[in-house]
Amino acid sequence: MEKRPSNRTYDPSDALSIFNFSRGLLHRSLTEAVRELDSSILPEDLEAKGKGGLGQLVEKFYYGYEPNSSPLPDFPEAGVELKTTPLKKNAQEELVIKERLVCDMIDFCEIVNTPFEQSPFYRKSLLMLILFYLHVKGKKLCDLEFLFSVLWKLDGKDLLIIRHDYEVIINKIKEGKAHELSEGDTMYLGACRKGQKGDPLRKQPYSEIGAPKRAFSLKPAYMRTVLAFIQSSGKDMDTNTNLFEHKKSLVSEQELQQASFEHILTKRLLQFKGQDYRQIAEHLHIQVCSKDKSRYARVTAQILLKGLNNLSHAEEIQKAGIIVKTIRMEADGNIRESMSFENIDYQEVYETSEWTDSRWYEIVTSRFMFIVYRATSSPAPAGWENETRYLLDRVIFWTMPTEDLYEAEAYWENIRQNILQDTLQNQTNTFWKIQDKRNFHVRPKAQKGTDRYYSPISHVAVPKKAYWFNQEYVKRIIEHAYDEGESSKIN
Repeated sequence: MEKRPSNRTYDPSDALSIFNFSRGLLHRSLTEAVRELDSSILPEDLEAKGKGGLGQLVEKFYYGYEPNSSPLPDFPEAGVELKTTPLKKNAQEELVIKERLVCDMIDFCEIVNTPFEQSPFYRKSLLMLILFYLHVKGKKLCDLEFLFSVLWKLDGKDLLIIRHDYEVIINKIKEGKAHELSEGDTMYLGACRKGQKGDPLRKQPYSEIGAPKRAFSLKPAYMRTVLAFIQSSGKDMDTNTNLFEHKKSLVSEQELQQASFEHILTKRLLQFKGQDYRQIAEHLHIQVCSKDKSRYARVTAQILLKGLNNLSHAEEIQKAGIIVKTIRMEADGNIRESMSFENIDYQEVYETSEWTDSRWYEIVTSRFMFIVYRATSSPAPAGWENETRYLLDRVIFWTMPTEDLYEAEAYWENIRQNILQDTLQNQTNTFWKIQDKRNFHVRPKAQKGTDRYYSPISHVAVPKKAYWFNQEYVKRIIEHAYDEGESSKIN
């Protein structure tokens, strides 16, 4: 080590000591913390160019060692990697995750020959000291306030899922498709884009096509679960042991040792293939009302875990940010409805200059799980006279293709321009409409016309509008999956 802070010490071979030392940063900035530790460090030192991000400043001036590019963890004796990650406040003044946690750059040519346990990601990320700080636009990095710290260990089910994610990424590179990598390919561990538009493409080993720079990262949804737990605990955490024991879990560690998460869920659902929701409810000994608009989603959740009414509440779904949609298809293959997503957070779009940092980008690069119930043309049993009978037919895991992401980006840019031009409150907006027959459109999904957000520009109340997939786009997705046989055949 180059030097140690003079007024506090820690044991670099002891993870708990390193964690306890991080508490000296909480509720203060790096400038304030360093001032107490070493008076020889000047304010201009903390602003020196070439020092990298806030994490490197913490390493050098708070922990007292020189940042390096070693494949080993920052504290090799303790096996601890130091990470800093920003939070921000939303329009409701709530703390939210600002971005994914970048862990290690991907060298396409090297990584294909590197087993998971020998990878720099595994060595550096198995145990991480994560420092959460509050991002404030325009403030110097050294003046941002640290709020929480956690000693985060990847083990158990999380590590099994991440190992599978790693293998999915490696296998895609081996197929010569590094240029087609998407965060929607995986659950917790993503291959996120790095760099700026126009950056030179990188060489990949099994194709002549250049690929954008990417890094291994823990997805925003995964990081949100970490933040939620820390906030609910009311304190910083020295361990994440039994972190999610209070959450409903869909799969066990023993199951994941035998099969992938997606295979397990598909097999569990397809036990009921060809049955309607009433038959399934009877088999599961649950009550489902025919007037319940969410009856298909509720029955699906109960198949996967008895007692779970909403799949989005399951631990793995939350951590992975999987978007689950129950679809009713007509007997002729038609799908009647467009697919709605969350309301557009105008303030979030206004504050986000790069679409790859946007909430919409996170949505469209998520893993989607479509559970298809298809109408039957066979005669309906007694009691179905006033209701179409749909039978559980397919389970489809889907990632948006790269070519569709270009249109998704143009859609987001259109939304952002309308927000910047403050056309949210009148008829002059140019939002994409359903009749434009593109893949996406903007329209309200609120039932009440009184539901309002506020314009980031004029601060007047404006109607809420949501992100939507067009009905024809949903139909094409499902048709393609049927053509390709993507219903995960179970052995």
